[in-house]
Amino acid sequence: MLTKKYYKTKPEVEVTFEVARSDVATAEWVSDLTDWQPLAMKRAPKGGPFRLKVKLPKDQTVQFRYRFNGTDWENDEAADAYWPNEHGVDNSVVFTA
Repeated sequence: MLTKKYYKTKPEVEVTFEVARSDVATAEWVSDLTDWQPLAMKRAPKGGPFRLKVKLPKDQTVQFRYRFNGTDWENDEAADAYWPNEHGVDNSVVFTA
């Protein structure tokens, strides 16, 4: 799941990425914005979902995926779109326009 918060006075959008996976120990957000370097997601208290807030530039298209336990990849079912990548699967896409 992802939610967007737009600012009237800033050229950015705060996007909260959230994944409810109780069966994994770690979750990371990996995107083209970070040259595919993972950012760790934090688990909410009491075994809640993993979350990460990222400020993205307005009017951008960002491709991303989630990685669990360092090996398992998954897309976000609430993504704005899905685009194929060079590995034969799709990336999740978020638009900040």
